Amino acid sequence: MAIIGSFLVAAAALVRLAFFAMESMLWSMPAVWRRFRLSSQRDADVVRPMAYNQGFYNLFLAGGTVVGLVLYWTTLRQVGFGLIFFCGVCMVLASLVLVTTGRRFWGAALLQGALPLAGLILFVVAENA
Repeated sequence: MAIIGSFLVAAAALVRLAFFAMESMLWSMPAVWRRFRLSSQRDADVVRPMAYNQGFYNLFLAGGTVVGLVLYWTTLRQVGFGLIFFCGVCMVLASLVLVTTGRRFWGAALLQGALPLAGLILFVVAENA
């Protein structure tokens, strides 16, 4: 189960990396800011500092998850599990916060929260078996 959980949380980290790229590196492209339901360059310019900052939060969550996976499968299993658990819970909680902002964000929240939640469940089951 930990192997499948690893793939799921690794996929969640990849989703976070994609959001980092869009929010912090590619934001000036209309195709990117339109994905975030902005309708004009002016609106995108106003939101840009927040998106840039948010992108780095996503990068840090992805990085913590990757470091956790490396530690879990190499030398420090419990430390790795702790990092995976912390980063995964943060991802799930962030997706729940996104749900509270409106119905139109449910799809994005599901994308951001389902993989880490499923991965965490499998990790917890594997650790308690």
